[in-house]
Amino acid sequence: MERSDVISAVEQALTEILERPVTDLAEDARLFEDLHLDSTSVLELLMALEDSVDISVDPEELDMDNLKSVGSLTDYVLAQRATSDV
Repeated sequence: MERSDVISAVEQALTEILERPVTDLAEDARLFEDLHLDSTSVLELLMALEDSVDISVDPEELDMDNLKSVGSLTDYVLAQRATSDV
């Protein structure tokens, strides 16, 4: 899966969660400050990504640094995919 595919999946999930179109996300867009997510919406986002990009999120291993921005979330998703492909 390409990085752009993950970003598209994030945009699609955010569109559903925020109930408004989310497109052309910059990787430096911050999830909490810029997109105004809260802890509940982040959980919804992670669950949506589990389904759409076929990853498994372990809340015990999740670090807040993974949720700083679209780019850091994308890095996390790609790392999860890499470990699930092994």
